[in-house]
Amino acid sequence: MTKNLLETKNLKKTFAHRNGNINLFNNVNIKIKRGDLIALVGPSGSGKSSFLHLLAFLDHPTKGNILFKNKDSKDLPEEQKDLIRQKNISMIFQDNNLLSDFTAIENVAMPLIIKGEKPKVSKEKAKKLLEYVKISNRINHFPNELSGGEQQRVAIARALISETDLILADEPTGNLDYKTSLEIFSYFLKLKKLNKTVIFATHNRELANKADYKLSILKGNIKRANARSE
Repeated sequence: MTKNLLETKNLKKTFAHRNGNINLFNNVNIKIKRGDLIALVGPSGSGKSSFLHLLAFLDHPTKGNILFKNKDSKDLPEEQKDLIRQKNISMIFQDNNLLSDFTAIENVAMPLIIKGEKPKVSKEKAKKLLEYVKISNRINHFPNELSGGEQQRVAIARALISETDLILADEPTGNLDYKTSLEIFSYFLKLKKLNKTVIFATHNRELANKADYKLSILKGNIKRANARSE
């Protein structure tokens, strides 16, 4: 079995603009293994969020290929991509994307309920995960009753409940204070120990240097750079 969970081959993404096409990525070739903890870095507007959306099959490359577990996304119908996202890919957004009309425990249980698991069983699993991320005293609170750090913990618990192989996090600590950012990052380290692959976009240099390595985006190119050795 290949060690590579994810691979891009000659990946290119172009956006149409009234002033002409914008080439966001040009011939990107990367291989990502199981258990990798990767920081995605680059200046604002370089395409970090767009790249994560491509890896999550939420967007289509203009050219090139994205392979997940050796399956080429170009060969898959949309229904199959949806199934891969449900079973194998979780996303954590900077603004959390929590459902405002549902409590913390309901937000976390939702992915399992959508898959058809019984609500009672789903909530029991959600409760354990909320205890894991140290927010068990707030499980019945709505998102607007939680701090930014608490909301992000709920979002992480929601990402964990599906037990996916790949976790993509878009600026997960961007709105958080230093101490809370380190706490959030500690959960990524725990996921790595479970052989999960985590790719997190960040402007935080300290957190980026704690990753296994960095993927640096600049002028349409994505290059691997050392992190922990720096």
